[in-house]
Amino acid sequence: MNAVKRHEIFTRLRAANPAPRSELEFNSPFELLVAVVLSAQATDRSVNLATEKLFRGANTPRKLLQLGQAGLESHIKSIGLYRTKAKNILATCSLLLERHGGEVPRTREELEQLPGVGRKTANVILNVAFGQPTIAVDTHIFRVANRTGIAPGKDVLEVERKLLKFVPEEFRHDAHHWLILHGRYVCKARKPDCPACPITDLCEYRSKTVS
Repeated sequence: MNAVKRHEIFTRLRAANPAPRSELEFNSPFELLVAVVLSAQATDRSVNLATEKLFRGANTPRKLLQLGQAGLESHIKSIGLYRTKAKNILATCSLLLERHGGEVPRTREELEQLPGVGRKTANVILNVAFGQPTIAVDTHIFRVANRTGIAPGKDVLEVERKLLKFVPEEFRHDAHHWLILHGRYVCKARKPDCPACPITDLCEYRSKTVS
């Protein structure tokens, strides 16, 4: 795919959604961090349902630690892998207080030292909370990047690096929002909705659906 086609793809995605945002609900970088950790192998909707009640009484590292393992689990037990996630979140809260004054760090290296935080989660925090032009590649973005030809790669890291290289700078900050939403609602895994797709004429997917 050439640069002109990529530019037009992101121009159309921006026109359809000029101000994209995460579907996770949060009011601080810490709340976002907790929500993203919980969202692994879970829907944003299920996370929002759990954190709505959780954050009412425990929206700081110290307050979450006061809940303890059992208390936190009681709030998030509707989410998959909740025991492991609770353990990681509480360990992260301890590290935030010990090393960062209770604040969420602003570097990838520091974020990835937190339990339950990998490269994708760090990229989300850096982008959404701190405005950095990172691109967090999840299953939706990996599929869209490969299927459309925007940035094909054999693994998520290769796709991320190609997106950072090929996405025009003016679109880079919001690119992962547009791509994840496109993958979630239009370019779906089982049956992409090609007839409703705003970039179908630019997409290089050979098996486009017709209805």
